[in-house]
Amino acid sequence: MKDIFKSAGRQVIATAIIMAIGFVGMNYGSFYKIIKYRIDTWRGVENNTFEQIVELEGNVEQTLIESGDNLVSRVRKVPEINLEIMPPDIRLVVPKIDQNLPVMRVSSENLITKDWGALEQDIQEKLKDGVIHYPGTSLPDKGGNTVITGHSSYFPWDPGRFKDVFALLSEVYEGDKVAMYYDQKKYIYQVTERKIIYPGDLDILKQPKDPDANRLTLITCWPVGTNTKRLVIIGDLVETE
Repeated sequence: MKDIFKSAGRQVIATAIIMAIGFVGMNYGSFYKIIKYRIDTWRGVENNTFEQIVELEGNVEQTLIESGDNLVSRVRKVPEINLEIMPPDIRLVVPKIDQNLPVMRVSSENLITKDWGALEQDIQEKLKDGVIHYPGTSLPDKGGNTVITGHSSYFPWDPGRFKDVFALLSEVYEGDKVAMYYDQKKYIYQVTERKIIYPGDLDILKQPKDPDANRLTLITCWPVGTNTKRLVIIGDLVETE
């Protein structure tokens, strides 16, 4: 009897190890990002690639160039142009996790007809090309609640390039800033709330009761590699350019 328990115990341990290896392998890209981020944070390495996008800039000082100067002197006095070029598409920039992402639109047709299976297929197809503006929610220029969802992890054989873009979304905290470009304008939001919800909690998609509210809501699966819950990051508009 003791040998039977030992044999069963070894089989359980072996099965658990195989499942753990498979789980890590299936979500390698996401776990690599998480581990690298933690190591860089421990080492004090900061990535400020997109930080300037959400920093509010002051007025640009203008200096008159004297006409009596020679050409070389005048060229040297020309200040750098402080002009940001707005992207023509819709984009989401999350500096804290070094992400600059295209935002894809999904038709509201299946939402209106309540064909949830077809709507899910539409979303999954579009997630191959970026993150998704959830159909039926608002847009930055309208106020209300703009909802963006993206993968924290997905099947490694999926052809999409954006299957782990929100792997580090859990590193975004209250006070961090997020930018969204829409219709060639920039909307800067400051994170005010983080929470974990279940997939069936649809209240997160509702519009705020305050008619003047302008909110950005980011959603992804959590924990990474599962779809049992959702991580939600909520921010309020603080600046428009």
